[in-house]
Amino acid sequence: MIEMTTTQTLTVGQVAEEVGVSVRTLHHYDEIGLVVPSERSHAGYRLYTEADLVRLQHVVVYRRLGFGLEEVAALLEQDADVLEHLRRQRSAITDRIGELTELVRSIDTAMEREMSGYQITREEQREIFGDNFTDNFDDYQAEAEQRWGDTDAWKQSNQRTKSYTKEQWEQIKVEQDQVNARFVELLEGGEPADSEAAMDAAEEARQQICRWFYDCPRGMHASIAQMYVDDPRFTKTYEDIAKGLAQFVRDAVVANAARG
Repeated sequence: MIEMTTTQTLTVGQVAEEVGVSVRTLHHYDEIGLVVPSERSHAGYRLYTEADLVRLQHVVVYRRLGFGLEEVAALLEQDADVLEHLRRQRSAITDRIGELTELVRSIDTAMEREMSGYQITREEQREIFGDNFTDNFDDYQAEAEQRWGDTDAWKQSNQRTKSYTKEQWEQIKVEQDQVNARFVELLEGGEPADSEAAMDAAEEARQQICRWFYDCPRGMHASIAQMYVDDPRFTKTYEDIAKGLAQFVRDAVVANAARG
């Protein structure tokens, strides 16, 4: 990280390289008032102070946690301790990225069903989902097909996923990471599982299934979530992420199903 004095300023290009965002993004943040450089050069170019850089780094953390720009703006107006809290959550999720396969399976069991149509190479599969899942993929697929091979959901998801590219599977992974991070945030923040925020997170998890795999009514989603506490494999996956998370997600999904 660049060591700055209180009087030193950085250009847009220097900030982009330092923080890892594009110049275009910096211009956009300036235009919407999210991160406005405090100074300008004699030629009118943007110049960022140390305080500007700190604010930008806060924005980057929130964005990586999946918050929208409006949410980020609101969060920056709150106490700075919120950022530290979210950083700890992000760290916990990042530590689990290497175990992505178990993370994916714990979010919804449907992922196992869909993998029969997985057409990318094993090397790409390993890159996205990790060694453990790839090494045990055939076993997961056989178990899933034995359970649900005759269902409409299996047939629908198998048809849809067989054409998915590596980039699409990566997008699925990103979305699942974001949903999982949201659940952890709510749990660690003391939010009740039947609160609006927790039910909204559960609804986003359900919508993700609908977007990528098959039509998943809320009652069906609740049945899947029950496995998070009934099946020790799924329970362990959630508990490895955060203590009490399996029950929390199950309860949030069930509450979401009950609200109609």
